[in-house]
Amino acid sequence: MTFKPAKWPRKLRSQEWFGGTSKDAIYHRGWMKNQGFPADLFDGRPVIGICNTWSETTPCNAHLRDLAERVKNGVWEAGGFPLEFPVFSPSEVTLRPTAMLFRNLCAMDVEEALRGKCIDGVVLLAGCDKTTPALLMGAASVDLPAIVVSGGPMLNGHFRGERVGSGTHIRKFNEAVKAGEMTPEEFVEAEASMSRSPGSCNTMGTASTMASMAEALGMALSGNAAIPAVDSRRRVMSQITGRRIVQMVKDDLKPSDIMTKAAFENAIRTNAAIGGSTNAVIHLLAIAGRVSVDLSLDDWDHCGRDVPTIVNLLPSGKHLMEEFFFAGGLPVVIRRLGEDGLLNKDALTVSGGSIWDEVKDVQNWNDDVILPRDKALTKSGGIAVLRGNLAPNGAVLKPSAASPELMVHRGRAVVFEDIEDYKARVDRDDLNIDETCVMVLKNCGPRGYPGMAEVGDMALPAKLLRRGITDMVRISDARMSGTAYGTVVLHTSPEAAAGGPLAVVQSGDFIELDVGARRIHLDISDAELAARLAKWEPAVPRPDGGYVQLYHDRVTGAETGADFDFLVGCRGNAVARESH
Repeated sequence: MTFKPAKWPRKLRSQEWFGGTSKDAIYHRGWMKNQGFPADLFDGRPVIGICNTWSETTPCNAHLRDLAERVKNGVWEAGGFPLEFPVFSPSEVTLRPTAMLFRNLCAMDVEEALRGKCIDGVVLLAGCDKTTPALLMGAASVDLPAIVVSGGPMLNGHFRGERVGSGTHIRKFNEAVKAGEMTPEEFVEAEASMSRSPGSCNTMGTASTMASMAEALGMALSGNAAIPAVDSRRRVMSQITGRRIVQMVKDDLKPSDIMTKAAFENAIRTNAAIGGSTNAVIHLLAIAGRVSVDLSLDDWDHCGRDVPTIVNLLPSGKHLMEEFFFAGGLPVVIRRLGEDGLLNKDALTVSGGSIWDEVKDVQNWNDDVILPRDKALTKSGGIAVLRGNLAPNGAVLKPSAASPELMVHRGRAVVFEDIEDYKARVDRDDLNIDETCVMVLKNCGPRGYPGMAEVGDMALPAKLLRRGITDMVRISDARMSGTAYGTVVLHTSPEAAAGGPLAVVQSGDFIELDVGARRIHLDISDAELAARLAKWEPAVPRPDGGYVQLYHDRVTGAETGADFDFLVGCRGNAVARESH
């Protein structure tokens, strides 16, 4: 039986490969048919790529093969032709020196795969922290119809009657061991309860934050972000998404139609409401750059500043992603933003309708998980963007994860020149430090680490932990995990390795932090700062060859997303013609 293709309003892109009787068309079709595809699949069906970051070395994404099959079912049902392909999969937990070093590599892989392959639209299968932004960055640069399916969070952990959040409790238990409150054997016993199912972190870490950002941007179907990885409804979402991408191709609904300035403002406010990861700042700036949307740190500050944090999840609150899903998930949060006048309601989504149409009728089923405004975790949440002579281009802090009593603070700097210096000295009893000091870590930015690792939430010195100290002001040019917590100033820019003022901070200097005034200040004279900078020499050598050298030479600062300068912008999907 011959399939009769639907009538499409324009020639499909895939027909540049498969249409007609030329030698090139026969070459492409003929090789594809060795997989057993019937001839009529090449006669006008939309070809849907399934961009899969599955990998056994990326535990968060190790179940995506199953979801890919569900997506394929949906594509078949809608009259499309699904073709799955792999891309580089940066794992947060198994990739050294840091997954962030390879986010841009993954984005390059995605971009060139989409541009070079015979597809009309794409489903982006993501999960682990860097995979979601990388796939969105690559898809944005090519601007073919695209839609995200997230892998979803793992199930809740439980240990001795306590709810255990992945990532967050590793830090908590590690500090308990250093403080003498927990034995190493108990720590190992707790390990078995931390990751008890497939999926990404079950806290509001970076993976769940970026899944929420994809939904808030309109690039995933409503409700996608919070469904647990092993819940049958995650499979249903995947299959429905497979159906939807076929219609998106017919409508020519592209990332540039959806990811507008209004959409990014919605995402920033959503991040504030959920107490999302500071990593969202860098990732959204990079994604915006790929669609030529003018987004800056100032947008993060003014859009998110007056938004209360109402999602009561670890690390800011007490619940986990399962409870968030059962309470109604992200659609409830977005509806609340709309009711409070904090949502661009007309922003378009992959559904073809507005974001408000998708959420206006949802209900909150647990007001201890999604809190009323008058019980918000933080009345003014979001991401605080700090500036001053220590961070001329900006630095960030997450108020919902910080200690209120430290939001205004002046303390003596205790400086660590790099992460190895920190590891060597932090737990020495002769380290000259107390709880009033400010811990400063240098050379951990995009160039410095390289790759800007999640080391900014420096664990406190053991001798202070043993005294019951649980938080101190910490400053670095690094990032921190979305599962982390504390009064931590991050992404200080320009970074130390690029000669920013952070590079010349000395132990004994005093540093002033005033989050309300958005100020971070090194308490030395302008003349002294200029003199130190004039004498500065790079402590981090330029890498000699390979991808790391490319990264070092072409990565932009954290304040613009740490993307490669030559990848910024939408370059489209022109087909490169060939002759065999």
